[in-house]
Amino acid sequence: MPEQPNEDVKAMSFEDALAALERIVDDLEKGDVPLEQSITIYERGEALKRHCEKLLKAAEAKVEKIRLSREGRPEGVEPLDGE
Repeated sequence: MPEQPNEDVKAMSFEDALAALERIVDDLEKGDVPLEQSITIYERGEALKRHCEKLLKAAEAKVEKIRLSREGRPEGVEPLDGE
């Protein structure tokens, strides 16, 4: 079975995917990319954007804040958005 287009995006780190997405945006903004190639790199940009969003949501789910007692001592953690 042939590899799906942009399948490699799933293995990219957030930083690598974001850098690739920024290059695509720069290329598209310049406007000197042929139409067919613009469509291809736009689709790759969409895949990179979805991947970055997925990684950000996973990171946000792991972020916790420390609950403090009235005396200022740590007494546990809760989700960051748990307010």
